[in-house]
Amino acid sequence: MIASVAGKVAWVGADTTVVEVGGVGLAVHCTPNTLATLRVGHDARLSTTLIVREDALTLYGFVDDEEREIFELLQTVGGVGPRVAQAVLSVHSPYSVRVAIAHGEVGVLTKVPGIGKKGAERIILELRDKVGPVDAAASVKGVPRQMPWQEQVRQGLVGLGWTASQADQAIGTVASGLEDGPTPPVPVLLKQAIKLLGRTR
Repeated sequence: MIASVAGKVAWVGADTTVVEVGGVGLAVHCTPNTLATLRVGHDARLSTTLIVREDALTLYGFVDDEEREIFELLQTVGGVGPRVAQAVLSVHSPYSVRVAIAHGEVGVLTKVPGIGKKGAERIILELRDKVGPVDAAASVKGVPRQMPWQEQVRQGLVGLGWTASQADQAIGTVASGLEDGPTPPVPVLLKQAIKLLGRTR
């Protein structure tokens, strides 16, 4: 399996990018969130998974390994193919998907085009044990439970061009640094997250 690709971005389209690796341009299908992180002429590294079909070899790319993990996990459910799995990650961050599955939040999954109530229930039924418990006090890959300020900061970061996954990682770092007592205002927390993410650009 091609686990990752790294090279110069040659082209960015509506749902595909081309990354030059060793003189070869590889077409990689990505979510809008992932594509938003890429710039033509700049170097990039994408976690990838190769889907093999009788008539095609399709490479899917992700901003990090966690997105790829959720993408592959979703496809273990009957009736969920790569297009639907990619659609899930276009709407929700990996953390949000884990929480929705763990807590049986059907309404969250049905926000994804192509997933109805029965499909969402099947995903939850088949994957709940695989994602494990995500309780109110637990964290998933360093991202703590969502509080009202976290969702506001997340929306602000995504609106500024960062991916949902990047936003969740920054929020997790900001949250872990908060001391006991009143939570700072959202604008202050947003500035902290932007400062953290600024280092990754």
